[in-house]
Amino acid sequence: MEGPVSQDRWATTLQARIDQSLRTTEQLLEPHVMETVARICDLLLTCLRNDGKAIFFGNGGSATEAQHLSAELLGRFYLDRPALPSVSLADNTAAMTAIGNDYSYPDVFSRQIVGIGRPGDVAFGLTTSGDSVNVVRALEAAKGNGLLTVAFTGARGGRAAQIAHEAFRAPSEDTPRVQEAHLLVGHTMCEIVEAELFGAAAG
Repeated sequence: MEGPVSQDRWATTLQARIDQSLRTTEQLLEPHVMETVARICDLLLTCLRNDGKAIFFGNGGSATEAQHLSAELLGRFYLDRPALPSVSLADNTAAMTAIGNDYSYPDVFSRQIVGIGRPGDVAFGLTTSGDSVNVVRALEAAKGNGLLTVAFTGARGGRAAQIAHEAFRAPSEDTPRVQEAHLLVGHTMCEIVEAELFGAAAG
């Protein structure tokens, strides 16, 4: 039986992953990335100021990030303030399994978008590859029904980035680094929106 992993071996792995994460995070400071994030924040602010809602969706780790960001708006980020209208489509297990069973898994988000999305809402599709079929279909359905659309993807962007009104492309194609960048930008978006709507300075 193999013995425990030595400290040197796991320390080397940890150092490598931290270095990768830092390099990815530093690239978020590029002007074109900052401009994209600013436009996404403006879209969400306009939506919420006009009584719209944010709709988040993704698969696997991206599903949990969608849940996480939706919860930041519904609950609180830094401030005690009124709840903001937001929904995470993967939260509805009955709808996900019924639609997947009765129609197809690629339809699990698009059918929900058609049912609950309204013009002026913002649909956020999270997909590290940019090509998750159910996310792409949902973005297409959202756009076709008058919603604003935002894709969070990896560097390549894929079909999701081509469809969406705005696309944040994390500067990596490594799934863990992409998801880390999505959460950092998503958290910052929630902070900015909260501050703008409720009068506290973000900083």
